[in-house]
Amino acid sequence: MYVIGTAGHVDHGKSTLVEALTGINPDRLREEQRRGMTIELGFAWMQLPSGRDISLVDVPGHERFIKQMLAGVSGFAAALLVIAADESMMPQTREHLAIIELLEIPRGIVVVTKADMVDPAWLPLVVEDIRLQLADSRLADAPLVVVSAKTGTGMDALRTALDTLVDTLTPPTRLDEPARLWVDRVFSMDGFGAVVTGTLQAGDMQVGDEVEIAPAGLRARIRGLQMHRQKLQQASPGARVAINLAGVSHHDISRGDLVTVPGTIVPTDRIDVRLSLARVAPRPLRQGMQVDVFVGAAESAARVTLLDADVIEQGESGYAQLHLARAIPLWRGDRVVLRQPSPSMTLAGGRVIDTHPLRHRRFRSEVIDRLAALERASPADLCWAAVRGNAVSISELVQKTHLDRARVVQTLAQMPHVRMLNDEWVIDAATLQSLQEHATNALDGYKTRYPLRIGMPREELRRRRPGWTVNCNSI
Repeated sequence: MYVIGTAGHVDHGKSTLVEALTGINPDRLREEQRRGMTIELGFAWMQLPSGRDISLVDVPGHERFIKQMLAGVSGFAAALLVIAADESMMPQTREHLAIIELLEIPRGIVVVTKADMVDPAWLPLVVEDIRLQLADSRLADAPLVVVSAKTGTGMDALRTALDTLVDTLTPPTRLDEPARLWVDRVFSMDGFGAVVTGTLQAGDMQVGDEVEIAPAGLRARIRGLQMHRQKLQQASPGARVAINLAGVSHHDISRGDLVTVPGTIVPTDRIDVRLSLARVAPRPLRQGMQVDVFVGAAESAARVTLLDADVIEQGESGYAQLHLARAIPLWRGDRVVLRQPSPSMTLAGGRVIDTHPLRHRRFRSEVIDRLAALERASPADLCWAAVRGNAVSISELVQKTHLDRARVVQTLAQMPHVRMLNDEWVIDAATLQSLQEHATNALDGYKTRYPLRIGMPREELRRRRPGWTVNCNSI
């Protein structure tokens, strides 16, 4: 299952296009229908000519509702960049395109709408202008379809293009990560209770599973799952689902919360990232700037500490530490978007490298080298970085490596320099040998001093080696 979303300037026909494709009006709010303008995220679905189903998310195009747009776009597998033939590229077209690029949404279709609003002789010139303006963008070689949702012109061609697009998409494969879903809508239904919706980013969710609502740490149980108004027993990555939650009130859940596996994610207010400037950024990104950070459906004010530069210019990237005003449940690899608070404009975007870093000093080569290593780290590298010189639990490794428990155990089994102490604790071989030698020497010395005692108290042994956290019986 894939989620494909719209993007583009206000009043360029995104909602009308979605309704023409699906028969579902995504503008569900009375105010949206009265004003004829999308304010909130809208949702629909359709069956392609091949018989496959896709979900469609419609986003607001007005600059005042860019936060709502960002809450929905992170789950897109592909985008429909909608451009009206009578206006061509406009400011929000460019900003939405920049956000698509910052989030690395891999594929898309350019849809030129309102073909009935211009002289047919002008259409080739409009298409040529759009192609020129997209020439250096991620959608430079994307299919371009000219349509009129009003007359139906080009709609069959668009459906065929969507079918072809789905053929090119890589199926979601994040099954080795804990289940995670950013809440973009929450409400209550009579007789059912709390319902949240969103796109499942990773892992599976099943009816009956216990889940955690982060960052608040609330526990709930999945009473029911639906996709396209059909009941499910299990949802897989990439699916847009509604979750009926038992044991929690909808008043305690907000957009931007994360539904995940209990005990997996520790919310953080400091992250390390690699940032790149947006093509529409009005100014460079500078050391110490105050920004708004958007990730998934969550947002927070933040201060930027650039780690290897004083400024990031157009076409450049660099490492940074973001100090968030509130804790957010983030995952290594999550994509972030930075916006200037006032006047509100998109500045930069990037990828989370470390969710729980120490506070760094700037221009330190060892910090930069470590971040560069973390960027390209394999599962074995991540496990070794957490285990080296330590004894850690499997639960800690899941939190530190952002791999699920099965993947952590599988990876550890292939690492000859790591030892399992029991079903929960692991240690690197060199540290284990050092601890064993220390314990043997301590026990020999104790026996010499107290030959009539049965043995050495465990706490006495721990006091002789501060920092031991493992069960001494395992050594």
